[in-house]
Amino acid sequence: MKKIFFIIAITCIFFSSIQAQTENYKNTIDVISKNIIKYFYEPATGLYLENHDKIYNQKPHSFLWPLCALLQATNEMEVLNPSGCYMKPVELAISHYYNANPPMGAYQAYVSKEESDTRYYDDNQWLGIAFIDAYNRTKKKEYLNLATGIYRFMMTGYDTITGGGIYWREGDKSSKNTCSNGPGIVLALQLHLATEDRKYLDTALLLYKWTNKYLLSKNRLFFDAIKTKDLSVDKAIYTYNTGTMLQSNVLLYRITKQKQYLDEACRIADAAEKFFYKNNRLPDNYWFNAVMLRGFIELYKVEKNKNRLHFFITEANRVWNKETDDQHLLGVKKAKSLIDQAGMLEIYSRIQQLKLN
Repeated sequence: MKKIFFIIAITCIFFSSIQAQTENYKNTIDVISKNIIKYFYEPATGLYLENHDKIYNQKPHSFLWPLCALLQATNEMEVLNPSGCYMKPVELAISHYYNANPPMGAYQAYVSKEESDTRYYDDNQWLGIAFIDAYNRTKKKEYLNLATGIYRFMMTGYDTITGGGIYWREGDKSSKNTCSNGPGIVLALQLHLATEDRKYLDTALLLYKWTNKYLLSKNRLFFDAIKTKDLSVDKAIYTYNTGTMLQSNVLLYRITKQKQYLDEACRIADAAEKFFYKNNRLPDNYWFNAVMLRGFIELYKVEKNKNRLHFFITEANRVWNKETDDQHLLGVKKAKSLIDQAGMLEIYSRIQQLKLN
């Protein structure tokens, strides 16, 4: 059985890696994809490594989080090349993280057969978003079922302590974070759009109002978390939290046609560029920036204002020219991480889809 799995996975990856992309970022996307296979994929197990060299790895295999990034990136590659099968090897790897423990099954932070680990609500939400994106693209019911299952799991992390909101991870009631509520809103809104089920919109509005009440900063960006013990706020501001709330506002505008959401999206986008894009660069966390790009692209679909996306393109070119090593592995640290490769793979693939260059 292992031998069959190995042959299928390798065949799928090999043929996907050589499929032609569209122009502009074609070579960049292809190089990153091949590097992920070469340096991070482990054919014998169908799993991935956290970093390109084992000396930098905490554990034999990657945590789930980088695979969340890679799943979304491979979905974007399949948007560019529908005949490719980039997602399937990643999906197979992610299946090794499934944990069936009550209150319901979901994906844990590390490979299930190797050890028992925490289940993070945000990790699961990122997967759910990628699955619903894949459903919208392919109309395969399996992806919708996976996304709805993750929705049900995330709602086990909701309660009315601090007025509502979803915790960061299972079994830890110390904080409720933008990173576990922003993607929860996006997932719920996407499920509403896919199914027209009102409960998903109601959930999204519930989480949206809570996040804005407790974690919105004065400059229209979002703080990291609120502590349940004393209601103190961790005021760190990250690009990915901005991205999910930007995307949420645009989706709410699409669904409700209420201009207040579009106006708020524009305010967030303006504030984000001003706050994050300094000295002609974004912060170093590529995947966080990829999530912010999702929000900007959602806004672009409505506004059709290409100017909002120019700094992302400039940044993408800067990273490729300045932050790759001799093997074209991306990152500013010696340890080249899977999440950095996946984050930039998503960015290049999404920009390529827009054909703005």
